[in-house]
Amino acid sequence: MHEFTIESPNPIFSLRPAPNQQQQRNFIQPHSQQRTKNMSSESSLIVHHLENSRSQRIVWLLEELNVPYTVKVYKRTDQQLAPPELKAIHPLGKSPVITDGDLVVAESGTIIEYLLETYGNGRFQPPSTKEARLRNSYYTQYAEGSLMPLIVDNLLFNLISTKVPWPLRLIVRPIMDAVNNNFIVPNIVTAADMIEKDIAKSNSGWIAGGPEPTSGDFMMFFALERLPSAIGADKVGSRTKAWLRLIQERPAYKRALRRVGRDADVKH
Repeated sequence: MHEFTIESPNPIFSLRPAPNQQQQRNFIQPHSQQRTKNMSSESSLIVHHLENSRSQRIVWLLEELNVPYTVKVYKRTDQQLAPPELKAIHPLGKSPVITDGDLVVAESGTIIEYLLETYGNGRFQPPSTKEARLRNSYYTQYAEGSLMPLIVDNLLFNLISTKVPWPLRLIVRPIMDAVNNNFIVPNIVTAADMIEKDIAKSNSGWIAGGPEPTSGDFMMFFALERLPSAIGADKVGSRTKAWLRLIQERPAYKRALRRVGRDADVKH
């Protein structure tokens, strides 16, 4: 499965020599002159970012943590796959992946856990109640374990039905559309309804109900940002839309989007 599909579970950690400084300079993304200077000179923490990929959530977290880091951007191939250069960082050649000195960390959930433990200083943690911690843990796992596979399937079925050669399209498209509309989309709608009800339980608007985002929010935003295109904006609940606006209005999130070359004014 290619790079914007389900993230492979292993291997997670590995050790390898850190890239040299010349390579880092070649890939640093413009942010602000002073900020880029600080991050490139003080940090060995590097986000290996595949364009239009889930590593956007990692950059958002790093901006929230305000720790020095650099970004290396990898362009997708004509087939929308990751370039072979990513295999020099991690044997699977996938993104997201970070390097922190000699340590290589892959998988979104593991990266977020590592960054919060290493650089969080107690921030972005759920409230101490059992319910809040369980809800945060659930959505941290649910994002990639259950929701993103449905979002990706929806994307792939739509893509395949438009990319097959014209004579075959007459046969393939009705099949793809039937599976998508009768199985994939209804499952995404069911997920969206559950998420809407859980967010409605939060007084703060964040998934765990605390005063700031937690790992569940960092993990879920990439999938929920894509709900309108998957099921239609009218099927996305008002609490979910408010949650998206909470994120979009955060200065750290806007900086993260600029850092990876996306427009911060995303509409939902």
